[in-house]
Amino acid sequence: MSTMLPRPAPRWRASALLIALALAGCATAIDTTRPTLDLPPQWNEAATAASGPLQRDWWRGFQSDELARLIDAAQAGSPTLAIAAERVQQAEIAVRSAGATLFPSVSVSGNSGARRADPGPGFDASTSKSSSVSLGVSYEIDLWGRLAAGVKGAEASLAASRYDLETARLSLSTGVANAYFQVLALRMRIEIARDNLAIAERVFGIVESRYRNGAASALDVSRQRITVLSQRATLEPLEVQERQTVTALAILLGRPPQALQVETRSFERFAVPEAGAGLPSELLVRRPRPGQRRGPARRGRCRRGRGPCRAAAQRVAVGSAGLASTALLSLANPSSSLGLSASIVQTLFDGGRLRNQVALGESARRQLVESYRLAIYTALKEVEDALGNAVRNRGQEQAQLAIRDEAQRSLRLAELRYREGADDLTSVLDAQRTLFSSIDQLAQLRLARLTAALDLFKALGGGWSMSDRQLSS
Repeated sequence: MSTMLPRPAPRWRASALLIALALAGCATAIDTTRPTLDLPPQWNEAATAASGPLQRDWWRGFQSDELARLIDAAQAGSPTLAIAAERVQQAEIAVRSAGATLFPSVSVSGNSGARRADPGPGFDASTSKSSSVSLGVSYEIDLWGRLAAGVKGAEASLAASRYDLETARLSLSTGVANAYFQVLALRMRIEIARDNLAIAERVFGIVESRYRNGAASALDVSRQRITVLSQRATLEPLEVQERQTVTALAILLGRPPQALQVETRSFERFAVPEAGAGLPSELLVRRPRPGQRRGPARRGRCRRGRGPCRAAAQRVAVGSAGLASTALLSLANPSSSLGLSASIVQTLFDGGRLRNQVALGESARRQLVESYRLAIYTALKEVEDALGNAVRNRGQEQAQLAIRDEAQRSLRLAELRYREGADDLTSVLDAQRTLFSSIDQLAQLRLARLTAALDLFKALGGGWSMSDRQLSS
C-alpha cells in the first residue's frame, strides 16, 4: 500500500489566507457625526422659583388622589405603553441575534442503521449494525468589522427603543392628566351654565312680574326669554363633550369606554405645582424624547454611542464592510488566478450599487444629525413657551378673579335699579352677559394654568434623567 502525501497549496493561496487573517481584525470605523450646538446660558422667560430635580411621580404635586390612581392605572394597562414595551423586547432579541453572528456555528448529525442478511436454507442469518456521527463547525471571519458594526447598530436601536418607551410613558402620563383636567373643566362649565341659567330665570321672573304690573314691555319679556333659552342651549353640548372626554380617558387607561367613572367634580382645590427649569444646557440629560437621547451637552458635540446618529453610523459601517469584503473574499477563493481576475471584474461592473448604498447611508446619517440639532432647538423653545405660559396664565387667572367679582356686583346693582324702575332691562342684560362670560372664562383660565404646568413638566422630561438605570441595563 502506498501513501499519498498531500500536495502543497500554491503560494498565492497561502498568502491570500495570511492577508485575510491579518485584516480580519480591521474594522470599518464610522465615527458618529457631532452637530454644532450653541446652547444659551439661561432662559429668556422668567423661570420658576422651584429648584432641584423633578420627581418621577411629578403628578402627585397636583394633590389629587384620583389623578394619581388614574395615571398608575394607565401605566399598568395602557395598550400604547405595552406596544412600546414590546418594541424594547424585540430590540433586545435583535441584539442577541446580531451578537450570535460573532460566534461559531456548531452542528452535529448522526445516523444509525442495521442490515440483516439471509443467505438461504442451511445458513444462519447475519445482522450488521452501523452508526456514524459527524460534527460541523463554521465560523465567518468578521472582515472589516461588518458583523461587529451590525451588533453595535442593534445595540443603538435597543437604546433608542428604550428612550421611546420612556417617551411613551411621559406622553401617557401627561395625556391622562390633560384628559382628566378637561373632564373636570367641562363639569365646572356645566355647573356654571346651570348657575347662569338659574340667574337668567330669576331675572325673567322679575321681568314677568313687572310686565304684569305694567312696568315692563312685552319686548323686555321676549328679550329675557331669549337669554333663558340661550343658556339652556349651552348645556347639552357641554354634557355631550364631557361624556366623550371621559371615554377618551378610558382608552388611555386601557379600559372599555363605558367602564370608567370619574368621581371628582371640580379642580378648584387642586394645587398648581412648579417645576425647576434648571439651565438650558441641562435639558439634554432630562428629556427622553427623540433628539434628546445623548448625554451631557458640550458645545459642538453630541455624546457618542446613543440614539439614531450611532445607529446610522453603524449602518454605514455595515455597507462599507460589504463593499470592501467583496474583493477581499475573492483573494481567499482557492480556485485560480483566473478566478480572482473574474471576481474583480464583477465588482467593477456592479453599477456602483454597493458604493451608492454607502453614500445613501452617509446621507441618511447627516440627515439624522440635522434632525437631532433641530429637535434640540425645538426642545429649548418648548421649555421657553411653557415657562411663559405658566407666568401668563397665573397672572390672567388673578385678573379674571377680580373681573368675576366685579361682574357679580354689577349684576346685583343692575337688578336692583331695574326693580326700582331707575334703569331699563338693557343694563341687566349687559350685566348678565358680562357675568356669564367672566365665570366661564375663569374656568377655562384655570384649566389653561393646569395645562401649562403639564406642558412644562413634559418639556423638562417629567423627572427622567440620563442616569436612570433602567435605560442603561
